[in-house]
Amino acid sequence: MRSRRTSKINAVIFDRDETLITDVPFNGDPEKVAALPETRALLDRLRASGLRLAVVSNQSGVGRGYISMEQVIAVNRRVDELLGPFGGFFVCPHAPEDACECRKPKPKLILDAARALGVAPQACLVVGDRDSDVAAARNAGAIPLKVNGPRDLAKAVVLRLRDLSVAPLRMTDS
Repeated sequence: MRSRRTSKINAVIFDRDETLITDVPFNGDPEKVAALPETRALLDRLRASGLRLAVVSNQSGVGRGYISMEQVIAVNRRVDELLGPFGGFFVCPHAPEDACECRKPKPKLILDAARALGVAPQACLVVGDRDSDVAAARNAGAIPLKVNGPRDLAKAVVLRLRDLSVAPLRMTDS
């Protein structure tokens, strides 16, 4: 029997690099994708508790000409194979100087992910390792959680969801 959630959190939106997987700068090679074992276990627990999951990522390597969008898609496909399924991958392919509407800390990626997941941005916990992830979450009206890379991910997410009274995630599960 599934536990009833007492919080408004219905989805968790993750940054990709150095949050879910080890950061390889401008990675266009799916074979270089590395996820820590506890990351998969955490994501499976979140899914089992009824939370929807998505990934948002700035990929300036596309805008800078280092990698192609096809390579980003291939890397995301590998992330989905290792850690998925996710409700979608939402990517900003622009360089920082492009002044686009989607690069974090702007809220567009989070708003698009929330819409695709069928939840209000306010019902989303946004997890990332940079200040721009936190700012994007706040700008979208979502709840931010800054983590110290993948090794901090499971403990930080479990603690934050527990603080928000999202069951059945407990400290003893971490």
